[in-house]
Amino acid sequence: MLSKCANPGCQSSFRYLHEGKLYRLETVVDGSEYLFGTETEVLNHRHLEFFWLCDDCASKMTLRFEKGTGVTVALFTAAKAA
Repeated sequence: MLSKCANPGCQSSFRYLHEGKLYRLETVVDGSEYLFGTETEVLNHRHLEFFWLCDDCASKMTLRFEKGTGVTVALFTAAKAA
């Protein structure tokens, strides 16, 4: 459940869908081992998560998923360079 802005430095509370920007990101969880017959295989699990940036943060930032790091906040100038 969304409760606050995804920017860790912001304390804005989520109240309405028409305020800010809602993101739906597919995240990956690594390292689950499964036994198939005599072989063990490591599988990645993907699932959808929702994140929200308040109006102020959404005007200058975006969200992105990086494998090994997770969901991070990025300034638009840094996001365009990546």
